[in-house]
Amino acid sequence: MDFSLFQRFSQANILVVGDVMLDRYWQGDTSRISPEAPVPVVKVHQMDDKVGGAANVARNIAHLDGKVALLGIIGDDTNGDELEKQLNSEKISSVLVRQSEQPTITKLRVISRHQQVVRLDFEQTFNQASAQQLTEKFNAVVDDYDCIVFSDYNKGSLANITEMIAMAKAKGKLTLVDPKSSDLTTYAGANYITPNLKEFIDAGGKTTTEVEIEQSVRQLLSDANIDNMLLTRSEQGMSLVTADAKYDLAAQVLEVNDVTGAGDTVIATLACCLAINASAKDAALLANLAAGIVVGKLGAACVTPEELMARLNQTEFKPDTHYQCPFEDVLQHIEFARQSGEKIVFTNGCFDILHAGHVRYLEKAKALGDKLVLGLNNDASISRLKGPERPINPLDERASVMTALAAVDWVIPFGEAGDDTPLELIKAVKPDVLVKGGDYTIETIVGADFVLESGGAVRTIDFVDGCSTTKIIEKIQS
Repeated sequence: MDFSLFQRFSQANILVVGDVMLDRYWQGDTSRISPEAPVPVVKVHQMDDKVGGAANVARNIAHLDGKVALLGIIGDDTNGDELEKQLNSEKISSVLVRQSEQPTITKLRVISRHQQVVRLDFEQTFNQASAQQLTEKFNAVVDDYDCIVFSDYNKGSLANITEMIAMAKAKGKLTLVDPKSSDLTTYAGANYITPNLKEFIDAGGKTTTEVEIEQSVRQLLSDANIDNMLLTRSEQGMSLVTADAKYDLAAQVLEVNDVTGAGDTVIATLACCLAINASAKDAALLANLAAGIVVGKLGAACVTPEELMARLNQTEFKPDTHYQCPFEDVLQHIEFARQSGEKIVFTNGCFDILHAGHVRYLEKAKALGDKLVLGLNNDASISRLKGPERPINPLDERASVMTALAAVDWVIPFGEAGDDTPLELIKAVKPDVLVKGGDYTIETIVGADFVLESGGAVRTIDFVDGCSTTKIIEKIQS
């Protein structure tokens, strides 16, 4: 496995085309049966909207740091407005065909105690005129992207998909399809196709033995003029069939909570990897790991590079490797975590020579929330604060050490333009909890006023006696 893939996801430049949807979740408690009918009564206390369908594929790519744009059809209605609002919040560029004849596809899930009670679908198949508008927009923008992902939910947006694949192939674009049609010739010319087991069988696939599966896949690919297939097989994992090999990948599920959107995560991860020239085998391996992570979450969730690297370390038995998020991407990762309801904790310091006091302090800070952001003084800042002989370790090395700690989720440097306080960084992060060492009072902590005024909390944590970078340096020099 090429571990540098994780640092190169931001180089992926992908266009997602397909059936976009609004996923709506109403959650509440159930304690009685309705007197009107033998159905549970759900007292709704939380309502959430997320992007779904092809939009969820784009969202998954964005959460993996890929550059992504979305092309689809929506209605001229309030649900379409909300979908566009959600896409903007996810920093997904979109080119959406608005039309008034069919509504924005919306799926409402009522959930109680982590179980779906009912799903209500609001949809009509989009007409050919709207599909033609989408095709024209596709032709206008396809040159701007290296990889095209077609997400087909059979809602009419991709009525001209064969034509669009041909356009993309003529321009040398990598093309992937998450199919819905049982006639795979609809997707002729695609580089990769990612059916699930049911879709494979509906298309004529045979599943009695592994030999029969491989032979059947190759026959279907040949008949449809498609290069490769990543077949998702539920509890049996996945099988990648290329021109010269078949790779079987065991399921990586620790606990299944919700399979909603798992296929979106698979093709998004596969596309991100292939778009940066990963091998097909490595791309399928990471897609399989991503699927195992996302089904352990509720709703149409996403996978982050941090989660993917952690799971890869477990399966590859390489605890010495870790993912260090590029500094310029950290704020976006923080926002993604906040949108998922996670509590953000912030602390800061020089952390020049890591010692036991640092580790215990950071573990206590992390325990105050879900994600810990560490503001790290840059080298120039440390020299101003500690003297010209410091830092002992340069910024990149300190950041690498700190992100390797289980307690630290992200590192962001600060100290530019001679400002050695983290105030501007705190304003950018907007933490739910601001933490400093016990030698501070809340009144003297930089950024405390901002956090408190924003509704957050400020906490102090006692240092471990006898642990000090300065004392370590003095002991070495003595």
